[in-house]
Amino acid sequence: MNKYKNGLKIREAVIGKEASRMVSDSLSEIAPLLDKKTLLVFDEAVARGILDMKQREMITITTLLTQGDTVSQLRIHIQAALNVGMTRDEIVETMIHCLSYVGFPKVLNAIAIAKEIFNQYDD
Repeated sequence: MNKYKNGLKIREAVIGKEASRMVSDSLSEIAPLLDKKTLLVFDEAVARGILDMKQREMITITTLLTQGDTVSQLRIHIQAALNVGMTRDEIVETMIHCLSYVGFPKVLNAIAIAKEIFNQYDD
């Protein structure tokens, strides 16, 4: 299997087929190369085998949270974290751990997004 197809398979497993399709659709007209590069990132991450996907999603959530103004990406990656086996408590604890480093506003915003994603499962 080539790296792009493998990357797509991994990305779909991690963020879900719908989110993966949304990423491709949003980039296809303006930056198709960027979509391909994201596929390579997934393929290469798994090929290296050093961090598992739970660890990678924890890092991704933390990075997005610290940047602020990353709502759409946080939605995708909170869902991805759940998809790869992180619990709600682990996701929330990851965000709480960031409080001392990035402050209340960014953590509260991230928690609100997490609540939104978690509520989708409760409906």
